[in-house]
Amino acid sequence: MARPWRIEFEGALYHVFSRGNESQRIFLTDADRHSFLNILGRMSERFNTDIFAFVLMDTHYHLLIRTPEANLSKSMQWFGTTYTIQFNIRHSRKGHLFQGRYKSILVENDAYLLRLSYYIHRNPMRAGLVYRLVNYRWSSYPAYAYQLNQPTWLNTEFILSQIGEPDKHRGYRNRAQKYSDEKKSVIEEIRYGLLLGTPKFAEYIKSSFIDGKATAEIPAQTRLVKDRDPQEILNSAVSILDCDIDGFRIARRIKKDDARKRDLLIYLLWQTGNYTNSEIGRLFGLSYSSISRRIRLFETQLSKNGEVKKLLNSIKSQIKV
Repeated sequence: MARPWRIEFEGALYHVFSRGNESQRIFLTDADRHSFLNILGRMSERFNTDIFAFVLMDTHYHLLIRTPEANLSKSMQWFGTTYTIQFNIRHSRKGHLFQGRYKSILVENDAYLLRLSYYIHRNPMRAGLVYRLVNYRWSSYPAYAYQLNQPTWLNTEFILSQIGEPDKHRGYRNRAQKYSDEKKSVIEEIRYGLLLGTPKFAEYIKSSFIDGKATAEIPAQTRLVKDRDPQEILNSAVSILDCDIDGFRIARRIKKDDARKRDLLIYLLWQTGNYTNSEIGRLFGLSYSSISRRIRLFETQLSKNGEVKKLLNSIKSQIKV
């Protein structure tokens, strides 16, 4: 069974998130939410973790944390087990609560934290639960924007210090409200489904945390180790599909069959190399938002059309990605 890759070192920053098993709710009552936050505070104290941001949705949660002692796995295992036990006791149930292991994105440095906190805090608005973020009780946004409902264990100073205005709380809420208007979401910069950072950071992780070769059980390692020049992958796939990539770039409109081939190439680069949408867009003369849309459309085709999936797998096998 595939398992996630945990990269741990002192002072590492992570975006951590997890969903309920089979998309079930992990919070049924406010007592559950209070319990979750209480356990989060206990984790912070027990394992010396810095909690920078959180949001609790019905079926999942997001955290932004730092581990001064390189102990993410130990911290999160205790956290997940403790919350599940208390949840099961309260609701007279047994068994797993979360969908497999938690997911974590390693963040290169604090330069990404401000935008990442905006992304986390805007979850309730994206889900249509509130019109104003401050009206959502179960996130750290009120503490950042208005100094409201701040738990003693929540560290807001570290991120707020990046706001270059006298009233940092007002500056934060103004920027958070404008975040959705940004041309590029911070999530678009995630690489290999593993880390948020620059190519240089990805190379550092590969050289520092993989000893010679990847482990087949950990797909993220394989993707990172087998990293190849996107143009090389593209050229090989174009040769198999017998299509004109330059024609895709300059044509205002392309035929339906050509559009299908173009979208397959886009998806192939995104899936096998985990290049950012902006990097893929430069190869095709498209914006990052257009790349996002093409990926979503192709994923729909894959789920409905067996021939498309067969073709994708055949190309991946031939070019060995």
